[in-house]
Amino acid sequence: MILGMRTGKATLRLLAAMAVAVVSTSAVVDTAQAQTGVILRGEAPSRSRDSLPGTGRYVSETGQSFVLDRSGPRTLMRFERSNEVWVLRPQPVPRGDVILRNDAGDQVLRVTPDGNMTLYTASAPQGVPVSAQGSAARLLPPTLTAVQLANFIIHQSGRASSAVGRLVIIDVEIGEGGEAVAADAVATAVEAVVRMTRSAGLRQDAARVRRIVVTDQGRPRVTFARGVLTIGIDPTAGYAGRPSSARIARVVSGVE
Repeated sequence: MILGMRTGKATLRLLAAMAVAVVSTSAVVDTAQAQTGVILRGEAPSRSRDSLPGTGRYVSETGQSFVLDRSGPRTLMRFERSNEVWVLRPQPVPRGDVILRNDAGDQVLRVTPDGNMTLYTASAPQGVPVSAQGSAARLLPPTLTAVQLANFIIHQSGRASSAVGRLVIIDVEIGEGGEAVAADAVATAVEAVVRMTRSAGLRQDAARVRRIVVTDQGRPRVTFARGVLTIGIDPTAGYAGRPSSARIARVVSGVE
């Protein structure tokens, strides 16, 4: 694992030779991505000016709950018992409905002009109605120091290594202040790999991942070649500054 932190023209390189600890599945701590939030106590989900549902907790008829955060310029969503935050982009469609899609183009939510909402998932591709359940936490990115990021990378490398059955190296080279988005990108990439190993059709594709590189150099992107999964991030864009696990899986499997 190599963590590079640039400060001005100087470069600080932190080398962590911990391969044995990384590949030992018994010693690996599956550290969940840090989540912080401000509770909007006593405030029910509000109707925003553009008629889309406001910040709050929602639940589908099948019992799947999620938090929708519309307090910022981008619509954010996080499912219960998941650490990944999805950035949803609105797409107006005929009859006044609005579809909210992730960066892989998948339809996640559909909202009618009168505010009724439908959730689409892999287990419910035809969609299920959603109802509001009250207040929720805003989805704010975590705050990490360079040392905390280094430890987080080691744990995530162990998680990916355990999933594919061999060492997966994670390299991060970012400027000062990019720790939060870098950590989120690492966790999202590892989540994509782990999820792919659970699918019979994608397991072999996931096994080809040997190294994950997160960098803030160049444009935001995700590429996969010769076993190296490269993720370019934009540290100023928050959750929108990295790709989702769905898009990463598409790139690794060759769909995109």
